[in-house]
Amino acid sequence: MIVISLKENPKSRATLAACALFLTALIWGFAFVAQRQGTATMGALTFNGVRFVLGTLALVPVLLIFERGKSDPTERRNTIIAGLVGGTVLCLASNLQQFGIDWTQSAARSGFITGLYMIGVPIAGMFFKRKTTVFTWIGALCAVGGLYLLSVGKGGAQSLRGDLALYTGTVFWTAHILLVDHFAPKTRPLHFSLAQFIVCAVESLAVAALTEDITVEGILGGVQPLLYCGLLSVGVAYTLQIVGQRHVEPARASVIFSMETVFSALGEMLLLHQFLQPLGYGGCALIFAGILLAQIRPKSKKLADLSQNTPKNT
Repeated sequence: MIVISLKENPKSRATLAACALFLTALIWGFAFVAQRQGTATMGALTFNGVRFVLGTLALVPVLLIFERGKSDPTERRNTIIAGLVGGTVLCLASNLQQFGIDWTQSAARSGFITGLYMIGVPIAGMFFKRKTTVFTWIGALCAVGGLYLLSVGKGGAQSLRGDLALYTGTVFWTAHILLVDHFAPKTRPLHFSLAQFIVCAVESLAVAALTEDITVEGILGGVQPLLYCGLLSVGVAYTLQIVGQRHVEPARASVIFSMETVFSALGEMLLLHQFLQPLGYGGCALIFAGILLAQIRPKSKKLADLSQNTPKNT
């Protein structure tokens, strides 16, 4: 198990943590296809609520086996706070994403727009006294150009509101990565995961009960995408994210996570046999280039001086 292996020496921990985050990106990337299929028989909030219930149920036996020891009062308090805050932010991010996927009907498009949170992480770091380099701003400009190309020829109110939902979701995905970075060292990974899954599931289903028609037939009709998104995307991937981010800084983690954008496009091509228009793929390439550029940290003093830095802590 990855949870056990990460207890080795620091270099091994960092390597295994990076592998855990790459596997997370792979699972999340293909989940865009399953999420697109999931809302064919049920509402977006219902789909998300049920998949987080499945993720919770899948995590309980793992937690009982590997984290049975009692936690101290401080750790319990941190877990409750992390679960409430992280779960609420995760609820907002995942549901905005689900609505965006449903309205745009494109896993690849949704994946690349969602991937903009990779640029949001270093930019948001400015407010926590972290460096923001000139490459971050160049990357942001590339991403804006890519979004324009991705949007060319894609009209209709449904698609527009889908894009807006995805853009707004990137703000909450950025916040979630930073929250995980803050809380992961202060909590046990599985406890943190379980807490935020429960909060996300309860909040999603509560709103779904008020706004959507929840039926057993609808849930059973989407059982396959629910199982993938519930057991793998939620139960496995989000837990691996917390485990991995205990040993990988947010900026580096976001580089690895950026691979989910590639896997979302690959999944749509392989599983749904659907493709974007040529300009759309050009836009995806620009967004991906922008995501990678935003993570470059210049080593030379001349380049570093071009960076916009916030004051350092002393």
